Amino acid sequence: MNTATIDNTNNKQQTVAVIGAGVIGVNCALELQNLGYQVTLIDKDGIGLGCSKGNAGHFATEQVFPLAESSLIWQMPKLLLDPLGPVSLSAKHFVKAIPWFMQFFNNMRAKLRDKNTLALQALNKNAITHFKSVLKAANAEHLLTQNGSLLVFETDNLRTVEAMHKHYKDAGIAVKLLDRMQTIALEPNLHDNINYSLFFTDVAHTINPLAISQTLADVAKSKGMIFKQASVSKIAQSSNGVTIKTDKEAFETDHCVVACGAWSKELLKGLNYHLPIEAERGYSYSLPVAENASASLSRPVASAERRFIITPMESTLRLAGTVEYAGLHTPPNYKRAEMLEDNAKFILKSLPSKDTVNGEQEAAESWMGCRPSLPDSLPVICQAPNHDKVFFALGHQHLGLTQGAITGKLIGQLVSNQATEIDVRPFCISRFN
Repeated sequence: MNTATIDNTNNKQQTVAVIGAGVIGVNCALELQNLGYQVTLIDKDGIGLGCSKGNAGHFATEQVFPLAESSLIWQMPKLLLDPLGPVSLSAKHFVKAIPWFMQFFNNMRAKLRDKNTLALQALNKNAITHFKSVLKAANAEHLLTQNGSLLVFETDNLRTVEAMHKHYKDAGIAVKLLDRMQTIALEPNLHDNINYSLFFTDVAHTINPLAISQTLADVAKSKGMIFKQASVSKIAQSSNGVTIKTDKEAFETDHCVVACGAWSKELLKGLNYHLPIEAERGYSYSLPVAENASASLSRPVASAERRFIITPMESTLRLAGTVEYAGLHTPPNYKRAEMLEDNAKFILKSLPSKDTVNGEQEAAESWMGCRPSLPDSLPVICQAPNHDKVFFALGHQHLGLTQGAITGKLIGQLVSNQATEIDVRPFCISRFN
């Protein structure tokens, strides 16, 4: 047992409550349990049933550039006016979203953007290596395939693609620029519309995002972790530790990690921390693939112009993407998921047939999840500035899966008072307070 987990005053095992059982919370819980803490994982729905279930399954370590870039200023009006376009802002949510967008636009400034890019680079650099290690220990290496990914172009000219290629290379990303023939040689099912692609050689994908969270949670349970399905309404720190109040009980713990994504805002507000987080709703549309059908893709393929991604999974081809700002509680608009199939027809020569799976008709599955997005595109990974027993691991926007294992490692180091693998100062919530 790590000596950092022992309370020297009474020689008892230290306890930690992790709130939120998505891929971030599960990785935090597993790392802390491995360090010798007695961990209680809490979630209102279940393990991995939020954004960690229906996402694109892409370990996108190439995404080191913050979403706030100045070119979006001129694109936003057009994007927002199309209710089924890649970005949508609900009229009802517009006023509430203004403060977030003001901070988002502020982060387009070159100095801030460069600073945030460096922080993302540091976080992503060894993210896949950490995940491979965690999955190997869980005997689940089959859940991660490091076969690269493609960003394909239909209409952008070669000069534009070359500029983007250079942009990634200058940021230290392993990437190759491919012409049409080279692209089709990698993925024969790609449509003749495709003229160029960027091949990110070092990234990875999973055949089942939900299985990752549930498998790692099972490993943590086998080591003694306790899971409680409950809704946490309040956390409070005292000299004795942290009190967790749920809809079923109140209990004491030595430490607490808040990892409940877009639902973290109210909990942090109760501790007097401002968290400018938006529920950036993403959709996916999973087309069933027959067991004996040849895979239509061998790696994720993203469309540069249509702003969505296609990932081959265990028994489906998953189409994922789009951004919708409509808050946490607005009912899903599943037309935003279904439109992804129309876009996919311009990227792939053939899509899986919906009525030939095992000889029976099987419907595609629409899904919506709330990505926890902060205006600078950086997560919050820190010890709470004014509460030494409370820690935050939230706000990973589009990169929750990618950064799950490295976040768990960092939280383990913070809770056990070890030096962190990377500088976590850029991820402190103090930047908003």
